[in-house]
Parts: sequence; C-alpha cells; structure tokens
Amino acid sequence: MTRYADIPKPIRSGIVVVDPDRGTPQRIIVLQFNPDTLERSLSPQSAGGSGDSGGGGSGTGDRNEALRLKGPAQETWKFTAEIDATDQFEVAAPDGIHPQLATLEMLVQPTTQQIRDASRLSQKGTIEISPIEMPLTLFTWGSKRVMPVRLTELSINESAFDVNLNPIRASLGIGLKVLTVSDLPAGHRGADLYMAHLAQKERLATAARRGSLGGLGLTGGDIGGSATLSGRG
Repeated sequence: MTRYADIPKPIRSGIVVVDPDRGTPQRIIVLQFNPDTLERSLSPQSAGGSGDSGGGGSGTGDRNEALRLKGPAQETWKFTAEIDATDQFEVAAPDGIHPQLATLEMLVQPTTQQIRDASRLSQKGTIEISPIEMPLTLFTWGSKRVMPVRLTELSINESAFDVNLNPIRASLGIGLKVLTVSDLPAGHRGADLYMAHLAQKERLATAARRGSLGGLGLTGGDIGGSATLSGRG
C-alpha cells in the first residue's frame, strides 16, 4: 500500500451521448483534465418588453409583466479543455488524439448514413426533408450538475504533433447551451433531465445560509416601506 492510497481520485467532468428513446448511454467522453475555470451566463426570459428597464419611467414594457417570467433562464457554459496524448503513456495512441477530437466533432456533425438517407429522400422527390436530429447530449460536472446541452462552439488549437503529423496535444474551447423545457418537446427525455437539474438547483438553494436585514444595514420589520438605512441622517 502506498502512502497516498487513501486519497480519493478526482471525479472527471465529461459529456454523455444518450439514446433519447431508451435512455441508454451511447458514448461517454471523459475530459482528460478538468477545466481550471468555468464561465456561466444566465439570461432570464422576462415577460416584460425590452424597454421595461426602470429608467425613470421611460420604459415601454407592460408594468404588470415586470416580475413575470415566460420560462426557465437561458444558460450557457464556456470553458477550455486540454487533451495530451503524452500524459497517457499506458495507452497506445497510434493516431495521436485524432479519435478524441473526432468524437467531439461528431457532436455537431451528421453521420454519413444520415446524409445518404437525406440525399436518397431528395432524389425520390420528397418535398420537405426534416432536419437531421442529433442524439441527446448531457454535460456532467459532478453528481450535482447533469444537464442536457447542445454544443454551440468548438474551437481546436492543436499545438504538438508526432512524426506522422497526428496531433498529440490540443486545447479546446467549448461552448454549451443548456436545453430547457422551452427548447424540447413535452415528454422528451431531455426535458425530464432538465427538470431534475432544476430541482437540484432548488435543493441547493434551500441549503444556503440565510442572511439578515441587519447584515445589510437595514432596520425595521417591514422592508416593503418603512425600512431605513442605519446611520442615515
């Protein structure tokens, strides 16, 4: 036994491609290194008009809609991931990191069979051909963040190659949009997974430590009209 045997191995983040009908994983992409930083952005779906900004009464939105939401917030993620074949000496890599890169790229590409099928329908005179539907994709960041997503950005910076010009090191810029019940049809497995993700947020929010008015410099029990800032003249 080594002196580090009791140290838990870090959990990796990753992407899971799921069959939306059966719910079974088709492909699991484990990020070799967890990103050092994550950039997340949430944009509320406000019911009020865009001019309803509270700018001195000049807004043009419906005041009755100011505090209403049309649906879940639109959430996006951005991060940088790294892949390095030289850090995996125990795994043979005759193609370098081509397989890992191709797996990610196929998240935004139809398969050759899907293209052939669409072409065949076109040649048969089909007037309207439905856009190709991609598999359901989940992004996982530990057990508390498992959400359906669509890959919106994938930039690849290959920085080292082997003697056969296979890439062996790359930095990936990945952008994701969290798919909500506003994006998916009712009954879709992804919609159920989003609801589970939102419920997890609710549970975490209830665990947050409650603040007090005193910590904000406020006095009075009625924050709605009589609260005053302490120390004001």
